[in-house]
Amino acid sequence: MDGCRFGVVRKAWEMPFLAEPAELAGLRNVVRHQLDLWGLAGVVPDAQLCASELAANVIKHVGCGAHARLAVSMSGSRLRIEVSDPDVRSVPVLVTGADGEEHGRGLVLVDALADRWGVVLRADAKVTWCELATGLRSSVDHVDGPQVARAEALLGLLGLSVRDRDVQRGPLTVAHAEEAAIDVIADLLHWLRAHGCDPDGALDCAQMSFKELRVQTL
Repeated sequence: MDGCRFGVVRKAWEMPFLAEPAELAGLRNVVRHQLDLWGLAGVVPDAQLCASELAANVIKHVGCGAHARLAVSMSGSRLRIEVSDPDVRSVPVLVTGADGEEHGRGLVLVDALADRWGVVLRADAKVTWCELATGLRSSVDHVDGPQVARAEALLGLLGLSVRDRDVQRGPLTVAHAEEAAIDVIADLLHWLRAHGCDPDGALDCAQMSFKELRVQTL
């Protein structure tokens, strides 16, 4: 399996929303928050725009106030964004500027940004989806960086990649990965205290360094 040696799975998520202009900013914020948690900050601008355009398409062609749903997941190495609505009668159509029509104009942006997109008709809903390249090698891969590489080496040295394998084999859950990382951080703080250092001060400095590096990657 290509990617992260620990195979931490990004759990798919979804949320309902009302197809109204006032909801679009909230959708963009939710997408940014979730992708930051997934370590995919580099995809945020394109993902926000695609989600916003797909939602705006519902407002324009299904109707303001329609009940819709946003879903985000990993599709192999790609990020998949889906917006579903209850109107199964009409299918979104890509229209270029040369056609001189406004219908489907939002999909032009989605088509330009996404690797691919399409529409799925279900019995009770229409799902318009798109997939964005992330630069990852698989759904459980992560963005490379020296800090991440050192953390993986440390976790591997401590044997956390095989922790509790007698209970459950295979990829780590996000909750399991967080627990393992927290245990390591706590152990390092105990190590600092045992050597007469200030663990609280070290933790504050680490948090500040993390925030500075995170800003540089945005």
